[in-house]
Amino acid sequence: MLAPNGARKTKADHPRLPVTVAEVIEETRAAIAAGADGLHAHIRDAEGKHSLDAGLYRELLAETDRAFPGFFVQITTEAVGQYSAQVQRDLVRDLRPKQVSIGMREILSDGDEAATADLFAFCKVEGIGVQHILYSEEECREFIALHDKLVIPDEVPQILHVLGRYSVGQVSDPTDVARRAAHFADRKVDWGLCAFGQSETDCLIAALALGGKARIGFENNLHHPDGRLADSNAARVADLVARLG
Repeated sequence: MLAPNGARKTKADHPRLPVTVAEVIEETRAAIAAGADGLHAHIRDAEGKHSLDAGLYRELLAETDRAFPGFFVQITTEAVGQYSAQVQRDLVRDLRPKQVSIGMREILSDGDEAATADLFAFCKVEGIGVQHILYSEEECREFIALHDKLVIPDEVPQILHVLGRYSVGQVSDPTDVARRAAHFADRKVDWGLCAFGQSETDCLIAALALGGKARIGFENNLHHPDGRLADSNAARVADLVARLG
């Protein structure tokens, strides 16, 4: 899955970082040619800042449907300290996307477990695929408890392990991949992983070897394993595909 921009980086970080709908479409088209088969989509407002505006998301989804019919496109409710849990829940109910990623610590930030359970039940009824974002081993344990209580109702839930933090200089450790995956060794989960810094490719290869999926792109990392700045998101996808043989 391609993650071409995220919520934090700007063109000052990389001139090919897509911030407009047209740029996201262009980067996605090139990444598909390189081997990507899904898009994790963030939107930006007119000033290039992170947004959870439903109208902007509708515009992006309409354009991806037109450009790539049937392609897997996932929106995000990522708060980045700007949006409340209620705003995130309202976005999903308003937009009714086919796929959405939701950070568990963000959606539960107001302590309203019942409202979160109602949201996930709504998603199940509406056929919305929810990928639950987990940042730590502690969050893995909390997720399992919520799944056991049916706050998360899916029999085979989607999970994305974030191996590290969104911070300057963050580099993920490939040896942490197996430890994360081990939390769900006795459960059926549809899991993937994203990682930071020059070790991104090695972490993703480790995840794929354990039966996981890979999310790659400028949201988490701008560099190839040898330290070279990648020319584009497609170049990062191509690097992973080449390493897999």
